[in-house]
Amino acid sequence: MLAQAVFGFQRSFVRLLIQTFAYLWASPYTITGVAIGLILGGRFRRVEGVIEIAGPRIAGVLDRMLVPALALTFGHVVFARSQEALDSTRLHERVHVRQYERWGPAFVPVYLLLSVLLYLRGRDGYRENPFEREAYDVEDSCR
Repeated sequence: MLAQAVFGFQRSFVRLLIQTFAYLWASPYTITGVAIGLILGGRFRRVEGVIEIAGPRIAGVLDRMLVPALALTFGHVVFARSQEALDSTRLHERVHVRQYERWGPAFVPVYLLLSVLLYLRGRDGYRENPFEREAYDVEDSCR
């Protein structure tokens, strides 16, 4: 009985350490995302450990992107045009949050490099990007 309690505590502690490291590893983007949200005056909400930010100025920025988006992930921050957009893209964007946790500071440079390489080969740098494909695959498997 005592061994089970100790083992359970150890597993919980290891999970906490891994989660803490994942947050720290993605933190440069998370901090930047929070700063952008403050500058743009978005409405902040925390859902399942992720900061969701929406608002009209954020919608304007998302409209003017090279590939206009309903939502965009930055570390543990998800920007969206509206609360409805946050709700409808949550599953997809959570995949990107996990990707930031795995790739940390390398995520954005690798994502952009893959997109450029795909475009140079005449392919779709967004839809064929492996990071997007993973997010769409997860989204599709849950429908």
